[in-house]
Amino acid sequence: MIALGNDHTGYELKMEIIKYLEEKGIEYKDFGCGKLSSSDYPVYAKAVGRAIQNKECDKGILICGTGIGISIAANKMKGIRAALCHDCFSAEATRLHNDANVLVMGARVIGHGLAIKIVDTFLNTDFSNQDRHIRRIEMLEDQ
Repeated sequence: MIALGNDHTGYELKMEIIKYLEEKGIEYKDFGCGKLSSSDYPVYAKAVGRAIQNKECDKGILICGTGIGISIAANKMKGIRAALCHDCFSAEATRLHNDANVLVMGARVIGHGLAIKIVDTFLNTDFSNQDRHIRRIEMLEDQ
């Protein structure tokens, strides 16, 4: 299951991603925000992060204006590896090398079409399980 979270600037892009997930038959849980009026991105980063920590969801997608603030908030949580991606190469690489469990995008940075391709890449790329990448992820977790 995919956990979704966004602030007000990410609402419209999240709705496009929901359409994609529904078309593909991918289960998701929407942790908000469900409005266009001002909201605080850390609230939604924490909700998505907790859902992953509690194993309620396998992966997450977070969206704010640039993706920067919400990724900072998510990465403060133990076990969360949130990757800000605005291209498919980064989305693929972060899954292969970092086993990222949260995709972050900036709704004011990329268009909806590219965002859907990035989501597709992120969700359909498995972690490489190479020893060097496992070792590096373990180093991140020890901090």
